[in-house]
Amino acid sequence: MLPDPKLQSSFEMGMPPIRRAFVILFFVALVVALGLALAQDQTTLRLRSAYSADHPQYPSYIAALSGADSRRGNDYDVLVNGDQIFPAMLAAINAARQRISFETYIYDSGQVANQFTDALEAAAKRGVHVRIVVDSLGSSSMEEAHAARLRAAGCRLAEFNPVAWYSLEHVNYRSHRKILVVDGEVGFTGGVGVADHWLGNGQDKEHWRETHVRIRGPIVRLMEAAFYENFGEASGPEEPEFGEEPGPASGDHGPSIVVRSSPTGGSNDLKRLYLLALASARRTVDITSPYFVTDESTRWSLEDAVSRGVKIRILVEGDITDAMPVKYASRAHYEQFLERGIEIYEYQPTMMHTKVMVVDGVWSMFGSANFDNRSLELNDELNVAVTSRSVAERFLNEMANDLRVSRRLTLESWRQRGLLNRTREKFWQAFGEVF
Repeated sequence: MLPDPKLQSSFEMGMPPIRRAFVILFFVALVVALGLALAQDQTTLRLRSAYSADHPQYPSYIAALSGADSRRGNDYDVLVNGDQIFPAMLAAINAARQRISFETYIYDSGQVANQFTDALEAAAKRGVHVRIVVDSLGSSSMEEAHAARLRAAGCRLAEFNPVAWYSLEHVNYRSHRKILVVDGEVGFTGGVGVADHWLGNGQDKEHWRETHVRIRGPIVRLMEAAFYENFGEASGPEEPEFGEEPGPASGDHGPSIVVRSSPTGGSNDLKRLYLLALASARRTVDITSPYFVTDESTRWSLEDAVSRGVKIRILVEGDITDAMPVKYASRAHYEQFLERGIEIYEYQPTMMHTKVMVVDGVWSMFGSANFDNRSLELNDELNVAVTSRSVAERFLNEMANDLRVSRRLTLESWRQRGLLNRTREKFWQAFGEVF
């Protein structure tokens, strides 16, 4: 039955198509603008630290302020690129005797997915309790056959925050955590996911530059607790399983903490940890992160550190990136940073996906979080921080290698960039709070 023309609105009948399109675009733009306005932080955090990063009281001080438990007796192996990362993770899975807790943002199809599915399936078939959390959006390309194999073998596979029409308001909140804990004794975290672009040694633009860390010691128990937080949310009723708390490992490193983040209205423990780490710097801050998108709080902290005479180096991805709009939003504040003497380097060979921060050559932080608003306010993330000159030295040596194949930006050359790029930066900057 055709609708009565008398009941049709003037919008449908009397408005020319071009004008109607402009009206629709206007209302869409209005909704987007309103959403971005609501996403802006209402408060700028301006934090300073009573202690420097190398002060004996600093580890307990920052643990208390970030709401974290501090643990000694942990050992760390820094793994670089897929050639080191994947064999170490798969070896741990293949050696599992009791349980495996595995959480990842990306579980793609391909060679790496085949290897992980084979190893996890085999572990479950030999009696290991295997629990897996994948983000429903990040792992949307996971093959159904892999999920079926894992479940058939006895693995408990849960999807975090499935996307549905009736919960679109939650689609922006993802679990970006990367956690693998085996038998409560060895843990892994960093930036790697289950996908073939992490294979190799970052040798070309198809294979990413990445850092992951293997950990032994009491801190692993806290990583597994973070896993159960998301697993319980994604799987329904769950009884977390722990064995005996692991004893001290052989390393002689200082205290370590695990800090988690979840969606907030502008401040959480992980964001405060980043700001306090910048506030504790007295000599140097070295940051490696893709998607380096700052807000008023992080910009204030960076500039406040510079005002104290701290030398800051920032290593980010270059034009080889999987998110060019985010890159433009990141570059929107480069000129402001360069004017203040902050050194900025863009990695050239391939996508640089490492997430590491080192303060004064003594305190290091690594994990799944990028230095951007999405990681610090929207995603579920997990970072580990440790007071250790040897761990910091290892990270700084890797950064030195990366800087050799990076382009250092200068204020003079940056000011000469074209109008098109400036326009892109200005436009995408408006989306910084949701990037």
